[in-house]
Amino acid sequence: MSHAEVGPGRDERGPPPATFRLVVAFDPIRTERLILRPPVAEDAEAAFERRRLPEVARFQDWELPYTREQAKASMARAAAMDGPTDGEGWTITVVDAEEPDRILGDLYVELRWGGRTGMFGYTFHPDHWGQGYATEAAVALVRHLFEDLGVLRVESSLHPDNVASARVLEACGLLFEGRTRGSFWVGDERSDDALYGATSADWDAWSNRPRSRPEVVELVPLTPETSRAVAELAVHASQERFVGTVADLFREALVPPSRDGEALVPWCRAIDADGEIVGVLMTTEPTGAHVTPSVRCLLIDRLHQRRGVGTLALDQVEHRLLDGGSTSIETRWSDGPGTPGPFFVGRGFRPSGDLSDDDDGGAVHAVKALR
Repeated sequence: MSHAEVGPGRDERGPPPATFRLVVAFDPIRTERLILRPPVAEDAEAAFERRRLPEVARFQDWELPYTREQAKASMARAAAMDGPTDGEGWTITVVDAEEPDRILGDLYVELRWGGRTGMFGYTFHPDHWGQGYATEAAVALVRHLFEDLGVLRVESSLHPDNVASARVLEACGLLFEGRTRGSFWVGDERSDDALYGATSADWDAWSNRPRSRPEVVELVPLTPETSRAVAELAVHASQERFVGTVADLFREALVPPSRDGEALVPWCRAIDADGEIVGVLMTTEPTGAHVTPSVRCLLIDRLHQRRGVGTLALDQVEHRLLDGGSTSIETRWSDGPGTPGPFFVGRGFRPSGDLSDDDDGGAVHAVKALR
C-alpha cells in the first residue's frame, strides 16, 4: 500500500505552508495487461525512441528534435525520486505484464495543494496506440490517486484537437470543464488548452455507475417531470459533435427542420431504464412527403452508456414503425473518433453511398430494411 510522508505544520483547513512537503512512496500497480512501475535510468532509451517521433510530440509540451540526452536527464531525475512529490512532476513507466522488459509508454503524475489534487498525462509509443493501453493505465492511476492516496480532485489538460486523448480522459471519469484560449505555449507556438477534471464525488459516481444490462427499458412521453430529467442528461464532450446536446434536441422538437421544402414531424421519447431516465430518442414520423422515418437523435447519458440501453430502445422504435407499416428506417452520422457509425452498422444499417442533405453537413446516410 502506498503511503504519504507528511511534514509538520499541515493545516487540513487550507493550503499547506510554504515549508510543507509531501512525498508519496509508489508501489507498482498491476492491471489486467499492464504493470505501472517506478522508473529506472535504463528506461531512457525507450523514452527517447517514442518522444522523438513527430506523431507523439504533436500534442505534447516538448519541442523537436528531442534528444537522447534529454531523455537520459529526464529519466535520471525521475528515477532519483521515490514517488510523486508535491509540486514536482514524476514519471511512471508502463510495461507489458507478460513481457516486463517491453516498455509501452509512461504516465506523468504530479501532486498539488499538499496532496489534495493530482494531475496526470501520458505518452505511449504509436505501436501501442488503439489497443486500450492508455485507457487501462490511466484508469488505474486515477483510481490510485482517489482511492489509495485520497486526493480530492484529479485533473488533466490537452490540445483541443487531441480527440483520442479526450476519450481516454472521459473513460477515466473526467469531465470537460472548459477551454482557455491561446494559453499553452511550446516554444514559439501556442494553442488553446482543453481542461478536464473530476472531484472525488465525480469519481464515486463514475466508478459506481451501473454496468449491467437493464431489466426493463421503456420509451416514455416527454412530460414536465421527464423533461426535467432529460435536461440533466449529458454525453461525453467528445460525443457532442455526433449527437448534439439536450438543448439541441429540445430546439428541434419545438421547431422541426425541413427537408425538401416540407417540415419533418418529430417523435420524441425519454428512455427509462429500470425506473430511471437515462436517455432520450427522437425519430421522425413517416408522412406523405417523408415516407422513410429517420433516427434524428439517440442520446444516452455518459453514466449509462455501454449497457445496451440504446439497442433496447431502438428495438422498440423499429417494432413500432414496422407495426405501423414502415418498411425501412434511415439515419445519418459523421465520421471520426467516437462516431456512432459502428453501432448503427452493427444493427443492420447500410450506408447508401449518398451524402446527406446540406443541413446535415455531408454526413454518412444509411438505411435499414425493417422487413
